[in-house]
Amino acid sequence: MSTATTKHPAPAERPAQEGPAQERKEPSYLYTEKQVSEKSEIARRFLETRARLNANVDKANNLLVKRFYNLDHVTYLEGALPAKTKELMGLVASACLRCDDCVTYHAVQAYRLGVTRTEQEESLNVALVVAGSIAIPHLRRAYELLKELYE
Repeated sequence: MSTATTKHPAPAERPAQEGPAQERKEPSYLYTEKQVSEKSEIARRFLETRARLNANVDKANNLLVKRFYNLDHVTYLEGALPAKTKELMGLVASACLRCDDCVTYHAVQAYRLGVTRTEQEESLNVALVVAGSIAIPHLRRAYELLKELYE
């Protein structure tokens, strides 16, 4: 019996990253959170609750939480992937994980960045295929939010 092993290059043998490291920058939002709140009651309630609850977390002054929040922030900056794409990826993952707060957050952020309703709905289709029918209740709530944002 022959066992084939795949030889991986040692770290020193790996090719260097091509070109300079991708710069990350803040995305350019088309809408402020205030504008979104004025357009959608669902978004307004979510954003107000999120701000209030984040204030409680901030008061704890927890270094690990601060580092995680920073990691999350940096992940969604413009980079090799546009922020719009990252928000749609976040939307899909959130629907698959059945996190309504996360779905709302990413749908709002995607809207703020100029993602179309059709792009958001197509992303939710991916979530439905990946997660199956268990994601349907979350899609219903997402579609209610999208109706308020886009109509």
